Amino acid sequence: MDLDIVVTVIAGILLVVAAVGTVYPVLPGSPIAIVTLIAWAWILGSAASWTAGVVGALLCAVGWSASAVLTGRKLKQHEVPGRSILVAVAGALIGMYFIPVVGIFVGFAAGLLLSELVRRRDVKAALVASGQALKATGIGILVEFTMVCLAGSAWALGVSIHFWLR
Repeated sequence: MDLDIVVTVIAGILLVVAAVGTVYPVLPGSPIAIVTLIAWAWILGSAASWTAGVVGALLCAVGWSASAVLTGRKLKQHEVPGRSILVAVAGALIGMYFIPVVGIFVGFAAGLLLSELVRRRDVKAALVASGQALKATGIGILVEFTMVCLAGSAWALGVSIHFWLR
């Protein structure tokens, strides 16, 4: 089997893993996609692969950055401190072990709510702050996922052109 085909199949699998990693944050989705796209382009070495790889990597970097900026801005706007996020992450890790598949999300939300409840000492204020933080996190995840999927589309176009011109 041709090395280009093997590398392309492996890259395709890793891009799917990266997309899953943006939604299920145990895996670093955007970094996996960026490394995969650049490595794929480097190994294939064609103009089509380099163009698709660089465009895809830039899309992933934009999504990764936008996700962080949008989420951080909303958390700051609603005065959710880093300590609450750390408690939420700890809750996510605990939830991941006790509730299969969705435990990471349930644990994150429960940890965030608990931390905000202890900090604010008001159920309504804690619910509002936690809800806004979860909404901001969800929007960040959606932006990053969308950009990784667009990078995957650029990669698929690059694959088509690379093998067509070969």
